[in-house]
Amino acid sequence: MKFQIEDVTVYFPYDNIYPEQYSYMVELKRALDAKGHCLLEMPTGTGKTIALLSLITSYVLSKPSNPVKLLYCTRTVHEMEKTLAELRFLHNYQVKHLGPSARILALGLSSRKNLCVNPSVISAENRDSVDAACRKLTASWVRAMAVENPNIPTCEFFENYEKAASDAVLPPGVYTLQHVIWCKFANVVVYSYQYLLDPKVAGIISKEMQRESVVVFDEAHNIDNVCIEALSVSVRMQTLEGATRNLNRMSQEIERLKATDAGRLRAEYNRLVEGLAQRGTFLEAVPGNIRRAEHFVSVLRRLVQYFKGRLQTENVEKEGPVTFVASINAQVGIDQKMLRFCYDRLHSLMLTLEITDTDEFLHIQTICDLATLVGTYTRGFSIIIEPFDERMPHIPDPVLQLCCHDASLAIKPVFERFQSVVITSGTLSPIDLYPRLLNFNPVVSRSFTMSLTRDCICPMVLTRGSDQLPVSTKYDLRSDPGVEKNYGKLLVEMVSVVPDGIVCFFVSYSYMDGIVNSWHESGILKEIMQHKLVFIETQDVVETTLALDNYRRACDCGRGAVFFSVARGKVAEGIDFDRHYGRLVIMFGVPFQYTLSRILLARLEYLRETFQIKEGDFLTFDALRQAAQCVGRVIRSKADYGMMIFADKRYSRHDKRSKLPGWILSHLRDAHLNLSTDMAVHIAREFLRRMAQPYDKTGAMGKKTLLSQEDLEKMANGAGEMLF
Repeated sequence: MKFQIEDVTVYFPYDNIYPEQYSYMVELKRALDAKGHCLLEMPTGTGKTIALLSLITSYVLSKPSNPVKLLYCTRTVHEMEKTLAELRFLHNYQVKHLGPSARILALGLSSRKNLCVNPSVISAENRDSVDAACRKLTASWVRAMAVENPNIPTCEFFENYEKAASDAVLPPGVYTLQHVIWCKFANVVVYSYQYLLDPKVAGIISKEMQRESVVVFDEAHNIDNVCIEALSVSVRMQTLEGATRNLNRMSQEIERLKATDAGRLRAEYNRLVEGLAQRGTFLEAVPGNIRRAEHFVSVLRRLVQYFKGRLQTENVEKEGPVTFVASINAQVGIDQKMLRFCYDRLHSLMLTLEITDTDEFLHIQTICDLATLVGTYTRGFSIIIEPFDERMPHIPDPVLQLCCHDASLAIKPVFERFQSVVITSGTLSPIDLYPRLLNFNPVVSRSFTMSLTRDCICPMVLTRGSDQLPVSTKYDLRSDPGVEKNYGKLLVEMVSVVPDGIVCFFVSYSYMDGIVNSWHESGILKEIMQHKLVFIETQDVVETTLALDNYRRACDCGRGAVFFSVARGKVAEGIDFDRHYGRLVIMFGVPFQYTLSRILLARLEYLRETFQIKEGDFLTFDALRQAAQCVGRVIRSKADYGMMIFADKRYSRHDKRSKLPGWILSHLRDAHLNLSTDMAVHIAREFLRRMAQPYDKTGAMGKKTLLSQEDLEKMANGAGEMLF
């Protein structure tokens, strides 16, 4: 369908549109017109991605004289592929209606591991090995040597690309990860968060993106954590030992180069200054005592030795960046300016030494990354040194952690550089906390509800078992045999009532392991498996993928299955359990973070002092967004239906449940707030009976839940304001 939103003709590739999709587009256009940033919470399963892509690409097409680029950031390759598939569907529709003028070129960017087409390179075991294998075939010095010696291997794909690139023209279209891309002129780029938020990557990948770009962070409920991780570094003894090996190898290479090509070392300093100026990182001169390669290696040796000394401690130590830098300067004579240049100086030296096996040098890169961060930022960080993990105090495992506490530091350059940044997800409640955490002022901040033709979502709060004993994963109750038994009995009852798939989320791997063992010993697991097969998420990606495949097969064959998973795990963040794969999701407990973590305690202290966010408020907000993310896996469209059980007495408290998204709260009835197991089973039976009835997909209860082009035209003329 084609319709107007003010001066923009929107091309939407379906015959009908949900009212919330239309409202979402209106608010999004407001933000684009204002050239400002926005926060938009859109219920899960309501077509957020296609609404967003339709509006922004239509906006781009409507302003040919003012080209706008869309940078669409996703968290996983799976999400990237889904976005590109939606974009291709939309582009085909636009071409059909506009012809050649729908000149949108869209591409997906990912790591070499996902994009490389050279079989000898992608056979390497991990991403870093693939990068190194590629570099061994495509580095400029390797290719130069291959001209003189044809026996030196190069990459035929890259060579063919180089020959064709100057003349090649990539026609408009959507190019996914399965295609070979060689284009710098795309209107739409879909890539990972890290390509904009991690300064090491953003400086290379995103430096040429123009200010007029619109940046979208999709599924952005955890964006503050992604920002913090991008600026945090951990160093263990293995890192330091590896860094020492790296420095020995570099010293050997420097001596070899001195004997064979000393001019290259002399020329290196000039190239370094030029490189920094081009990247816009620092315009000041490199400190004199790290200009020469051997001097820089000597500085890094002293730094590694200092870190080794700090890891010898038997006590936990915590200090700020300023104190830490002063200590480094006092003990090994390396000042803040030298530290700040470490990462770029190392990059330059590795180019000069023509090092291709970059995967072997990850340890020294980690050291230089930490040095540059601690030399750049004076606040928003802590250095925490722990001699062991306090959950396993008998195993020495010293670690030095540079912990970022301020999410706004990583995203600040994005807000400053691009005219519109859209932060969107199905879970952004309470929405007013994100501007404080990320330190920005959105021009639009809006949470949308879901228009439904029937109550296809049934959230419940279960506070006690059939024996009326309370259930909770609160620390003093979580290992209570009565709680474990009541949780088990709840699942036994539900597997006998609910058809198809049931997904259970636990607060941690250790809690899941403990409770599954307890259920096995008491015979509860056997009772569950008389009704449905049970599959379990582990910390091994391959095992979990296999478990998910078999879970789906069990659901497809009609028997149904149960999948045990963990909040904050891979499954909770990226796997959909739509239709018969998820008719019920049970959240066992409230997924609070491990509150004795020193890194978390330091962050809470920083949030309280800097942003006046209370510890309890942040912990509850964080736990409830994780819980909402888990239960939201079960509804992926309006034709779908499913139940959500929040199994913990703490969810009945208003201060906890009020932080759930509005689209869940609007379906949470007062009568479902304080249930026992037998009451929940009764409600489940009634709900499933209702869902088995035929229903009108276009509207109910006097409201339209699908709008046609005619409806939108009426609204544009002011005659259809009451449609929704």
